Amino acid sequence: MSKTFNLPTETVVLPSKGLLYPEDSPLAKGELEMKYMTAKEEDILTNQNYITNGTVIDKLLQSLILTKDVDYDSLLVGDKNAMMIAARILAYGKDYKVNYGGKEYKVDLSLLEEKEINLDLYKDRKNEFKFTLPKSKLDVTFKILTHADEKAIDAELQGLAKIDTEASPEVTTRLKHVITSVDGSDLDTDIRNFVDNYLLAEDARALRNEILKISPDINMVFKPEFGPEEGVDIPLGVGFFWPKL
Repeated sequence: MSKTFNLPTETVVLPSKGLLYPEDSPLAKGELEMKYMTAKEEDILTNQNYITNGTVIDKLLQSLILTKDVDYDSLLVGDKNAMMIAARILAYGKDYKVNYGGKEYKVDLSLLEEKEINLDLYKDRKNEFKFTLPKSKLDVTFKILTHADEKAIDAELQGLAKIDTEASPEVTTRLKHVITSVDGSDLDTDIRNFVDNYLLAEDARALRNEILKISPDINMVFKPEFGPEEGVDIPLGVGFFWPKL
């Protein structure tokens, strides 16, 4: 009989606590089981096709998930970030070297904390939230983006880039996917028309800040010696999953 080997696993707690997934989803438990990275996953990390088309991290995480029947497309972006941090720690350890201001810092990834959010906002398990735009006083609803939403945004931006290589409509494109209704209308044509022609800059900034405030995620910042008080975003460069390169 062939010998079997035990593979170590880890339970990853999701920043959303599973509260924005349907009750019948395995993600509703607020955690999932991941295996440690093996040589098979290193093959994924060096797959040139995955690297070129930008899917390498998603292919990696999908390979590491052991919890059954997980709909990867439904994962909230912040929950996926928590999985990515866990995968890096399990594979190569907690220390990650980053450069800022010409100085190298060693960031302890195990010390990164979840954002503080009001979980009462999620009590009905509905990924839709109300907000009144401060300048125009219009009521809008919005959602927290999932992996599927991010794929749709990327596809739309790539399509727009082919039409106009000098255009950079990322802000408006993302808002078109985030907003689910404007002034009572949930028609996609109304939402897009509003974002393109009537959404004031002050209102757009306020809405983005509100989305950031209530979105579950990991605080991906560190505080360098001479950096800003609020910290600096941790750069996820090639060394994140290949620390010796």
